[in-house]
Amino acid sequence: MAPGPTGPFHIGRTRTALLNWLFARHHGGTFVLRIEDTDQKRSRPEHLQSILDSLRWLNLTWDEGPDVGGPYPPYFQMGRLSTYQECAESLLRAGNAYTCYCTSAELDALREEARREHRAFRYPRTCRYLSDEQRAAREAMGLSHVVRLAVPDEGATGFDDLVLGPIQVDNSEIDDFVIVKSDGIPTYNFAVVVDDVTMEISHVIRGQDHVPNTPRQILVYNFLGKKTPAFAHVPLVVGMDRGKISARHGAEAVVAYGDDGFLPESIINYLATLGASYPEEREIFSPEELVEAFDLSHFGKASPVWNEEKLEWMNGVHIRSLSLDEFVERSLPFLQLRGLISSPPTDEELLRARRALALEQTRVRTLGDTPSAVEFFLQEKLAYDPATLVQKKSSPEEASLILAAVARILQEAAPSFSASELEPMFRHLTDELGLKTGTVFGTVRVAVTGRTAAPGLFETLEVLGRDTSLARVNQAIESLRGWE
Repeated sequence: MAPGPTGPFHIGRTRTALLNWLFARHHGGTFVLRIEDTDQKRSRPEHLQSILDSLRWLNLTWDEGPDVGGPYPPYFQMGRLSTYQECAESLLRAGNAYTCYCTSAELDALREEARREHRAFRYPRTCRYLSDEQRAAREAMGLSHVVRLAVPDEGATGFDDLVLGPIQVDNSEIDDFVIVKSDGIPTYNFAVVVDDVTMEISHVIRGQDHVPNTPRQILVYNFLGKKTPAFAHVPLVVGMDRGKISARHGAEAVVAYGDDGFLPESIINYLATLGASYPEEREIFSPEELVEAFDLSHFGKASPVWNEEKLEWMNGVHIRSLSLDEFVERSLPFLQLRGLISSPPTDEELLRARRALALEQTRVRTLGDTPSAVEFFLQEKLAYDPATLVQKKSSPEEASLILAAVARILQEAAPSFSASELEPMFRHLTDELGLKTGTVFGTVRVAVTGRTAAPGLFETLEVLGRDTSLARVNQAIESLRGWE
């Protein structure tokens, strides 16, 4: 991963890391996190921290890498400069690379010429065939240089992609690309090859946008006399507008999904099944089940579409699978942020929140929904339009009659105040008043919750308790008087 400032650690990068992690875990391999920090102008500590924080939030722990070390250090590219230099010098000695003294101004002029002629720019190999004397003269003049790979004139370079199948590119289509810049820093296509060789990397799983880089990298492997790893290029995730999800387009930091109330296991589930087809068309997996079921053959060649609505649905399924203790623990920070309970909560607040959350666990899709879902349980007073107390085809007088009768029932209710005891009392009241159940229950629901839709009425009353329920019914009676 490169800690570049072009954007947050978004879902595209998360998916790349996740698929590597699942592959390594499934095969009992080693998951390696390497920080590609050779672009010093763009690499910053805060961008590195974003990578580490995101992977940790997702519980994608690495076996080797920053903070944990490993047998193949360093895990930052800038710590391997001497190795890059040695490899570059070996390519120069073998004639598989050469020094290039063309200036930026000269190259810019050639690019402009190609643009005017409506053709792709390719370096014309101006310095490839310089004599030793000519190179010595340029060195004596103190001219700076880069190192370019001497790509073969003929033949083709190919590989069998584990997702896309056989891919082959004519060498004539590959220009003599730079492998070491004038400041001695290696370019991406050279550095990663040296890294992978040095660290004995067996498999590289990355986005399909890296396919053009792979033949270039294979040429470097070949010139170094090293075996290439297996490559898998997964189609890129696109937005609903079919635009690429990237650091600059349609991307949100993955940890922001946590701030919005998504579970890390839901993000993992969605990304691991996005663009993939699992047996029996199964969609819901725990991380452990994904490790067991993972196979690159599940992934298709078409770009999958990011669907926020489906992610929300999947998150709701995972929320419902949590134990109540887990659901409460994960919901508390959201309730505290809204100011609904203290930090830390009192025992009374925690009990009330727990009982309220138990009624809402099957109804919310994200943890971010929980404050709005349970706030009427935790507030002192409710604010609502008195008109909502009056049900369809009813009247303010009838609503007042209902509430007065309900206040009497609540006062007479047993101290246990359980849903099982309250329900028959309310149904008897409905018969006594000669009104429809929906009319009576609807009025009471608004009175005690401030809402027309809420969890079961009797379970809600039980959680609120007799004193709060009675106070809210009396508040509703007063609001109707003022409204009339």
